Amino acid sequence: MAAAGPSVFLLMVNGQVESAQFPEYDDLYCKYCFVYGQDWAPTAGLEEGISQITSKSQDVRQALVWNFPIDVTFKSTNPYGWPQIVLSVYGPDVFGNDVVRGYGAVHVPFSPGRHKRTIPMFVPESASTLQKFTSWFMGRRPEYTDPKVVAQGEGREGENTETEIPRVARLWLCPAQLTLFCPQ
Repeated sequence: MAAAGPSVFLLMVNGQVESAQFPEYDDLYCKYCFVYGQDWAPTAGLEEGISQITSKSQDVRQALVWNFPIDVTFKSTNPYGWPQIVLSVYGPDVFGNDVVRGYGAVHVPFSPGRHKRTIPMFVPESASTLQKFTSWFMGRRPEYTDPKVVAQGEGREGENTETEIPRVARLWLCPAQLTLFCPQ
């Protein structure tokens, strides 16, 4: 009799990047991507995406509304490296260049159901006054070459980030039923 292969389970995630509040900025768009462990593999849907550009609402909240859909399915044999979603928000600076306005990450909820997550956003900051001036003058602000680093702790010690202005993004995620497959 042949030995049975490892059991796998599926994690189906659907939801949307609903909105954000960046009081000092307008005309922003967002990108999302997933970060997950070695044992995880996407089986359906998109692992990353980019939204449309949106302007602030005209009400008192001045929210930036994207309602950007997310639909992806992962499989794994163990929960280590549970998926995280990384959001990056971009918009124009005074010179018209697209620059990062915020990064944030959150784990996909562990239980099925409708979950609303508010993600605090941050921006990397230059280490010195000279670097700040040079980056402003050249129109190249500090940003990550790979935004997935936001979901990882290692290698980010001593990093400067700007956190004075509260910036948040709201995310609705609905992890569907976790399904366990056991080969016969």
